[in-house]
Amino acid sequence: MLSSAKNRESTALKLLKLLAASVAAGVLVALVVLPGVGGSAITARDAADGFMDMDVAEITRTPAEKTVVYDAKGKVLATFFDEYRENVPLEQVADVVKKAIVAIEDARFYEHGALDLKGTIRALTRNATNGGTVEGGSTLTQQLAKNMLVNNTDTEEGYKEATEATINRKLRELRLALQLEQTMTKDEILRDYLNIAYFGAGAYGIQAASKRYFNIPASKLSLAQAATLAGITKNPFALDPTLHPEAALERRDTVLARMQDLGHITPEEAAQARKQPLKLKEFHPKGGCEASQSPYFCSYVYYEMINIFMGDAKPKDDKEKQELKEAARKKLLRGGYKIYTTLDPKVQKAADQAVRYATEPTGWRVNVEAVVQPGTGKVLAIANSKKYGSDKGETTINLAADEAHGGSVYGVDAGSTFKVFTLMEALDQGLPIRTAFSSPAKTTIHGFQDCAYAYPPAVNGRLGGGSWTVGNASDSEAGSFNMKTGTWHSVNTYYAALEKEVGVCEATEMATKFGMVRTNGQPIQPIPSQVLGVNPIDMVHLAAAYAGIAARGKYCAPNVVTNAVGPDGKKIDIPAPKCEQVIDQQVADATTMILQGVISQGTARGLAIGRPAAAKTGTCENYSCAVFAGYTPNLAAATAYWDFRGGHAHPVTGIYGATIPGPVWQRTMTAALAGEPVLSFKAPVRDFGDVKEVPVPDVKGKPVEEAQAILREAGFNVRVSPRPVRSGERRGTVARVSPSKAEPGTTVTIYVSGGRRGGGGDGDEHD
Repeated sequence: MLSSAKNRESTALKLLKLLAASVAAGVLVALVVLPGVGGSAITARDAADGFMDMDVAEITRTPAEKTVVYDAKGKVLATFFDEYRENVPLEQVADVVKKAIVAIEDARFYEHGALDLKGTIRALTRNATNGGTVEGGSTLTQQLAKNMLVNNTDTEEGYKEATEATINRKLRELRLALQLEQTMTKDEILRDYLNIAYFGAGAYGIQAASKRYFNIPASKLSLAQAATLAGITKNPFALDPTLHPEAALERRDTVLARMQDLGHITPEEAAQARKQPLKLKEFHPKGGCEASQSPYFCSYVYYEMINIFMGDAKPKDDKEKQELKEAARKKLLRGGYKIYTTLDPKVQKAADQAVRYATEPTGWRVNVEAVVQPGTGKVLAIANSKKYGSDKGETTINLAADEAHGGSVYGVDAGSTFKVFTLMEALDQGLPIRTAFSSPAKTTIHGFQDCAYAYPPAVNGRLGGGSWTVGNASDSEAGSFNMKTGTWHSVNTYYAALEKEVGVCEATEMATKFGMVRTNGQPIQPIPSQVLGVNPIDMVHLAAAYAGIAARGKYCAPNVVTNAVGPDGKKIDIPAPKCEQVIDQQVADATTMILQGVISQGTARGLAIGRPAAAKTGTCENYSCAVFAGYTPNLAAATAYWDFRGGHAHPVTGIYGATIPGPVWQRTMTAALAGEPVLSFKAPVRDFGDVKEVPVPDVKGKPVEEAQAILREAGFNVRVSPRPVRSGERRGTVARVSPSKAEPGTTVTIYVSGGRRGGGGDGDEHD
């Protein structure tokens, strides 16, 4: 026993001598908390050779802080964080908190440098004498240095290196502490310590802890509350007052006693504070998009920022790609950024209410919508009928977005809304609007050109070359149609012939000009059926494409972030919106003129919004989905409806673009534009070879067979819509015809009256 005691005493004396010789460099503080140091002095002495050359310049002095996202009106949209923290200046922390922290953690803080010689010698002697760690000798500055090193690691290996009990770790801490003392004032060090320290229960920093436990800012903390928080940092789990209230109270009283001993508070103040119960008023911070009022827009912003932070990096494999994504994610969640977005609260509310009105949130069927501003590409709203979350009946998949923004790789078909690109290509090539084709109920078209020059080689003749058999939605949808009537009634066989005329490759290229890509980011496949929207796409990009038509051919890629700044106030480099005049304004104007007829007398009849608007309906192949896209001069929106389990396996039979998506669009646009100026479209001034229209004979109220004879006598082809419509006319007679003016030789549609209560609505049954 005596020999052992002498050995420990000898060890302590050796350490003290070495400490005296090297305290200027602070090397031996590395041994303060390390047990069994008898043979470690030589190791420390060797390590000291390069001590002053240690590289700590890359250590950030800003701890991880929450990122806040704002809408276009400056209201908080969402908060992202890995660590719940709110950095505050020292003047926003109650004086009693500063005194409590200093008293219990480092009473001589304002008297020493990075190393407290007296405290170190005392701790070193006690540890060496007892053969283990009895007392720590770390100053507040050293603790700040340790927290900084932990805060700067992104990996488990890095965390282990920053926390394990090794000489190199202690040396690096001390080297950083020396640098901090040389470059910062004591108050700045205390400020940063208060902002970086962990106070348990997920609260990082004094402001977060004040709110987490007492739901008040750090400036309002009482003596008892301040002492409670100051006591937690010794062991944030064991002293967490929400988990171990008795231990937290005992530790609080220890802090109060220490403050009294140092003369920071009077005995009476200490006694009064000890009588106080904990009186916790817990606040549970919620971060991420699940806590946002606009979670799907939030999700789009989240992924957009991840993509921005990844920049132009080209990872060599999936592993490196995931590492880059993880680094970008941590940057976003820990960087303390302020991100300003394009979300318009009024438009978002309109879209949210519209999709939820039409579709049950907990069912399998979903309704999604995106709204984009023409001329800027700003995404103003993203809505989904399903609740955002991971519980049953919820989803975190952004169904309105592409894969790069949190959407599904499967996307949704565009249906006949995609016909607009073939229409624009035809007009751009100079084909007159009166271009007519005999369009039977079903047809096979041969000789589509090969697109291998621009796309991958044809596979089994499907890419480009080959033939295509296509049919209309109804056998009665047949006759001669031109660009107007073929579009208004969404005649598939007419558009198959028009696509053959202009070229599959060219029509596909027009879609590409308007930003259309598949949901996985790959190019649109130039197959003949692309005109019917069989490529999987997303509603954000479809809305942006239609916004480009509304902007008279100026396409702007969808964008959601207008500005972002770091915690230091410096702007983050946000890519400027990409806008380009992709077609002639006159072509866009002519397209709009035709699409206006879809609402006034086509498949979207009955979906007017009380101001000039243009649109196109879409019903996907085999009823896998239904889509609607439309616009005014100042707003564009696209909405889709399908079964969440998969549209092809679970079709929405009987649902067309004008059945559910159309009314959703109508409700959204009406509410979003309420109170806004009524703007008109520009009429095309160029001669696009429009049809020479004459009035269609008025056959309203007549028997269908008699009406057919009158219309054919006037030189029109006739089709009868198979679905009756509500009308004041006698059941079974003609309710109306469409169009009211047309060029002889084109097809006029007869709508049969189902009486005032009969029929399925005022629109056509297709698309």
